[in-house]
Order: sequence, then C-alpha cells, then structure tokens
Amino acid sequence: MANVTIPMNASAMFDLPPLPSYTLSPVPPVISFIPDFYLSLILPIAAYWILSMIFHCIDVYDIWPQYRLHTPAEILKRNRVSRYEVARDVVIQQIIQTIVGAILGLMDPEAVAGREEYDIARWATRLRLAQRALPKLLALVGLNAAAISKNLSLAHPMVAGVLAGGKYPLAVGLDVASGEAIPAFASWEIFAAKAMYWYIVPAVQFGFAVMFVDTWQYFLHRAMHMQSWLYTTFHSRHHRLYVPYAFGALYNHPFEGFLLDTLGAGIAYALTGMTARQGMVFFTASTIKTVDDHCGYALPWDPLQHITSNNAGYHDIHHQSWGIKTNFSQPFFTFWDRFLGTVWVGDTSAKYERSRTAAQVQVDAEKKTTKTK
Repeated sequence: MANVTIPMNASAMFDLPPLPSYTLSPVPPVISFIPDFYLSLILPIAAYWILSMIFHCIDVYDIWPQYRLHTPAEILKRNRVSRYEVARDVVIQQIIQTIVGAILGLMDPEAVAGREEYDIARWATRLRLAQRALPKLLALVGLNAAAISKNLSLAHPMVAGVLAGGKYPLAVGLDVASGEAIPAFASWEIFAAKAMYWYIVPAVQFGFAVMFVDTWQYFLHRAMHMQSWLYTTFHSRHHRLYVPYAFGALYNHPFEGFLLDTLGAGIAYALTGMTARQGMVFFTASTIKTVDDHCGYALPWDPLQHITSNNAGYHDIHHQSWGIKTNFSQPFFTFWDRFLGTVWVGDTSAKYERSRTAAQVQVDAEKKTTKTK
C-alpha cells in the first residue's frame, strides 16, 4: 500500500487549532510471520483448546480435588454423551465460527497506521467545541462566565479558559509553512483527547459489546428453555452434559452454536465499530470466559471466577435438573437473571451431595459386579 499524505486542515474560520497532517502506512502484523487476518481466526480456537487441555489435565490427574464441583464418578455416570462426541461437535462449531470470522475479516478495511495524532486532535477539537457551550449553560443559572473567567485568569488559567468557552491566549503554535502564529490546544485538552482515544472509547466499545452479547444470549438461551420445540430440537444437546467440563463449553447443536455464540459476537463486533485487533481481544476473551464457566472447578486463584458472579459455580447450577430453568445468563454478567428474577435462590449443598452419593453408589455397584464375575 502506497503512503497517502493528507494536507493540513487549517480550520481557521472558528479559530480552532489546525488538525495535523498525517501519512498512512500498513500496520505490521502482531506476529511477524502470521498476517493479522489469520491470527484473528487462530487465536480464539487456540485459546479454547489450550485452556481446555489445562483443565482436562487437572481433571484427569485429579490435581485439586478439593475445588471440584463434581466428582469423577459423576462425570462417568451422569453425562449422556461421550467425550469424543463432544470434541467432534465443538470442532464443527469452530469450523462455522472460522468461516464467519473470515467473512468479517474480509469485510474489514485494511488496518493502517499514521493518523493517531490526527484522530487525537479531532477529539481535542470536539472538547474545544463543547467548551463553547459552557458560558450559555452557566448563563441559564445566572452565572457570568466571562466575569468568573477573568477573576480566575491569573491563579487558574486553565479553568479560566474553560469558563471562557475554550479561549486560551497562551496556547499558541507556529505554522511551519507560513511562520505565523496559530491557535493551539491546551495541554489538558490533549491529555483528555489521548485518554478518550486510547482508553475511554475502546472501553465503551468493549462495554457495549459485552452488554450486547449478554443480552443476546440471555433471551435466546431463555427462549430455548421455555419453548419446548426449541429445547428438544436444539438446546437439549448441550444439556446432555449434566456435569460440564472445559472442552464441552461449545458443545451445542451447530445451529444453536451459530445463533447464540458466533452470530451474537459477530453482531456485537460490527455494531461497536471495533478494529480487527480489538476484535481479536474480544473474541478470544469471550472464548476464555466461556471455557472457564464450564471448567467444573471453583479455583480460588482464578480471576475469572471472581470478576463477576457469572462463573463456573453459577453456570453449573443451570446444568442440573433442578436448576435448569434458572441462571440463564452467559457469558459475562448476571444482570438479566437478577433483573428478571431467574437467578437461583437457595442452598445447593444438599442437592449436590445427593448427586455425588448416587453416582458413587453406581460406580461401587459396577465394581462389585465386575469382581464377582
């Protein structure tokens, strides 16, 4: 891609500081030997299986039995699907996920660098324009912004400039081409604009995407339980896992997996206007959270178990026959369950103990039968 130079925009008619010129160039890939397009497709799948295999090893070697939500006997006796079938259906869903991700990636414009300072200056310009409304707003409550600004001009020049509607006499720059003095942004405006560009706007994008995915999945997930045809045809497959484990997180009917997980996250990504790299983080983080919610362990040092109340213990209740019409929220927060009254309320210890005991009795009976043969 050839460099493109954008000429300086003087913006002189409103005495605004001019926007800087910039030169665009392609963004180098995060990993030098893997184009970002392919990396965005690989990362969520790699994160899924790496984290799943870590939990699988913990499970198989019984490393922390004190933090298990279910015993090995329960996994053996209560689940209605083999690990092979689970892995097979997860791979099918990930193939669909990869196809959708590739379509989204091909629709994205090529990532370019070089206009960061220009975009920061645009945010600073918005801040300057917003300040111009302040004197009129203060006048509505009987305050004279000009008089207050004049009184503060020596002791607090920054505050005085804000109250004056964004007038900073000492904020002056030099036009390199003409050598003339031109308006410049105050230091606080640049600082605030950088915070907006680098932190606040991305945080809002991620926050909206998280809320969208939680809303999308809550209502579709709830519908899958409340409408018998939807449950029998699609969602019942996921509930063959009465005892969830990590790599069963995406064990679903392919259509349900596409609708709930892939499509919901894809729409959130598109609506928020994330960059391709933000999308990598969002899709990978969503994947990690989903795996962790199905891991079957309440590890006290696992940060994802404590950031929100929607964790492995919370979601495990939903997988039990007695909790299947509660705790629909996934994968991030539980606000819809709490707002609409579908969160499980009450003690679960006795119910879990009965399941453990029943499964262990079955295993012991089978062992006894095998020995007598």
